[in-house]
Parts: sequence; structure tokens; C-alpha cells
Amino acid sequence: MLVLGVESSCDETAAALLEETPEGGTRLLSSVVSTQIPLHRMYGGVIPELASRNHSANIPGVLQEAFDKAGRSLEEVDAFASTAGPGLVAALLVGNTATKALALAANKPFVAVNHLEGHILSPFIMREGGLVPHLALVVSGGHSLLVDVRGCGDYALLGRSRDDAAGEAFDKVAKMLDLPYPGGPEIDKLAEQGDPQRFEFPRPMMHEPHLDFSFSGLKTAVLYTLPKLVASGNPHDLDHQTLCDLCAGVRAAIVEVLVKKAMRALRQTGRKVVAVSGGVSCNGELRRAMQDACARRRVELVLPPNSLTTDNAAMIAFAGLLRAKAGQFSPLDTPVDPNLKLAGAATRA
Repeated sequence: MLVLGVESSCDETAAALLEETPEGGTRLLSSVVSTQIPLHRMYGGVIPELASRNHSANIPGVLQEAFDKAGRSLEEVDAFASTAGPGLVAALLVGNTATKALALAANKPFVAVNHLEGHILSPFIMREGGLVPHLALVVSGGHSLLVDVRGCGDYALLGRSRDDAAGEAFDKVAKMLDLPYPGGPEIDKLAEQGDPQRFEFPRPMMHEPHLDFSFSGLKTAVLYTLPKLVASGNPHDLDHQTLCDLCAGVRAAIVEVLVKKAMRALRQTGRKVVAVSGGVSCNGELRRAMQDACARRRVELVLPPNSLTTDNAAMIAFAGLLRAKAGQFSPLDTPVDPNLKLAGAATRA
């Protein structure tokens, strides 16, 4: 089975072709992402209307490049999958409508995919043996989730952020420090040169028995710290080492909470496999800390390659493939939903 996946939930226009191998595994034939980061950087964040207009301009070329790289044609596609939500509604409509049109023209089935499900499943695209029951930690700009994954479409939500997601906290602190957009990678880069112990930032909810997260207080702590370091409170007046130490302290606080909560969830579920996904999963310290924690507990850690951590269409194609194999197709009038919930997820395990 050959599946075309399309993603346009925010500011990345993406298309990918994924096929099932005779052995039952998957082979990623192409994954093309056209980013709008340079376009939105001058505004310090994503402008929804600008994103949707550029999706419309980019998607024909992205689709063509995906087919060219895969060496396949539209007629060979067996199922078409596209993100239906959550995300920016105007952006979602571009990729979703284009994919439905292709499915209609090819007279092939369509699969509406939840963006979060794509992230949850993405670490298993390259894993030998495919998807297995596991504990999923999803960390991105919009979401911080702990999910017990029993199978495709069978999820139990264990914990979520009550305010800022981890990636959102990184981005807001970066904006406070006047670092380039997107801020998370910039903080990660500067933190590599810093001392994480110089600034002791709070670890909210880390010791509470539940599995929810809260990162808004960390942002406030940084805000109150700045005037103590420079009278002006202007981040440009910080010396380079202090800036690096601040970034290292912020990163250490976020990572420690994520890892501690994930290990607590692991004990509660008894899972032997942990998967980390979402844009923040490419954070260097998070990867190192999760590898150490999982090695100590002798559990398997599954991480996607960096190219599949941020928004991409390979994860949408993979989720579409699994649902297509199960006969779970979607009508062509399935609407997009900017607040789409994770189907099959109990609110608490």
C-alpha cells in the first residue's frame, strides 16, 4: 500500500509518500517540507492569514517534489491522508482540501488524520517491528502530553500541560530574551555553552502525584530575574556567558520536569517502551536525559530522527497507512477542526 500524506496545520507545507513493505514494515520514499520560518520571523510568531496564503502558493510545488523524489505517480497512490486538526483553521483547509481533491480525482480513499496522533506515532516510522504499545511523551509548541498508547487509535491521556506547553515556554522565554524566532532551538544552542546550575529556576508540579505539567511560572521567574542581572532589564545588556547560563537554567528546569513525569508515568503503566515526539524532542538535553533515564530502567527509548520531530507529512502518511490498513477511512465531507481532540483517548487512564 502506498500512501500520500499532506500536512499544513501551521506554517509548514509538507508532503510525503510512504509505502508498506512486503515484510509488513514501512519505507519512507519522500518527505518534503517547505518552511515559512523566514517569512514569520519578522513578526516573532506565525501570522495565520499569511501562513494560509503561502500554503496555497507552496503546495503544488511541494506535492510535485514529493512525487519526483519518490519516483511514483498519482495513479499509484492507494490512499490519501491529510491533517484535519488541531491547528490554524485556514492553514488546515489548504492541505486538507487539496488532498481530498486528489483522492476524488484518483477515485481512492481518504483518511483524515489528527495532528497529535501523527506526532505520537512518528517515532515508529523507522523502527524495525513498527508500532508497539508504549508510553508517549509529546512535547511541542502547542502541546505537552503523556499518553498510554495501546495501539493506533487506542489512547489513554495520562497528563497534559495546564497552561504553557514546553515548547511554548521555550519560545516565550526566547522572546523575552529577544532571541530569533523560533526560540526553542536558539535556547538549546546557547544552553550548550552555559552553566545550568547558576540559576535555580522553579520546577512546577514536579513532585505532585499527578502527571500534569505547568510551565507558565518558569517564564515569570525569568522575567523577575532579568532586572536583577541588569538594571535596565534589557536582555541586550547581558554579557554572553550570563545569557548562556540563563538559557541553560531554563532548559534544565523544563527537561527535568518532563523526564521525571515521564518516568513516573512509566512506573504507573508498566510499559517497556517510551517514545518522545514533537518539535521539542530534538532538544539535545532532553534526548540525553531521556536516554540516561531509560537506560537505568532498562526500557527501550524510541526517538524520531530530527527531520521528523517538527511538523512533517511523513507522520501523517504513517498514521494514514495504519488507519487505512484497519479500514478506517473518512468521508470527503469530513470537516477540519482547529480544536480536534485525540480520537479514542480516554481523558485519564
